[in-house]
Amino acid sequence: MDQVRIGKFIAELRKRDGLTQEALGEKIGVTNKTVSRWENGNYMPDIEMFQILGEVFDVSINELLSGRYLDGEDLKKEADKNMVEISKESIFSCKEKLSFWKKKWVKDHAVLIILLSVLYIAFCIYSYIIKLTTMIIVLPLAALIIYAYMHNKMSAYAEYKTFVRK
Repeated sequence: MDQVRIGKFIAELRKRDGLTQEALGEKIGVTNKTVSRWENGNYMPDIEMFQILGEVFDVSINELLSGRYLDGEDLKKEADKNMVEISKESIFSCKEKLSFWKKKWVKDHAVLIILLSVLYIAFCIYSYIIKLTTMIIVLPLAALIIYAYMHNKMSAYAEYKTFVRK
């Protein structure tokens, strides 16, 4: 979708109806600066705002998304094209969702991760000071087990949030 073309079309419709940016903003519940950003092509209205703009200007959402008046066959072609474009821009891939939920889990559990890391370092230093050679062998194994457990919990959380949660 061409933001600049959409913005110019919104400006054209606004001027056609004799509205200022401020008047349009008041009518649809946004600031005049927001309207200006749309018209300059710096930002796009969200889909709910396209619906409101369509009602205000008596044009279809597809006309707004296309940035021009449409009729007949053009309307159908542009509707299909716009639907594909919107779905590309608004839907996260599974990989992106998994990444988001993993990062969220790590952020939510940061204190626990830091605490376990500090305890591990403290045990390593303590073992070195009192020369417990068995602990030097056991501690990396314990760290590996804890890491595997925490990674499994994070992965299960991310997969649940991505694929199961409605």
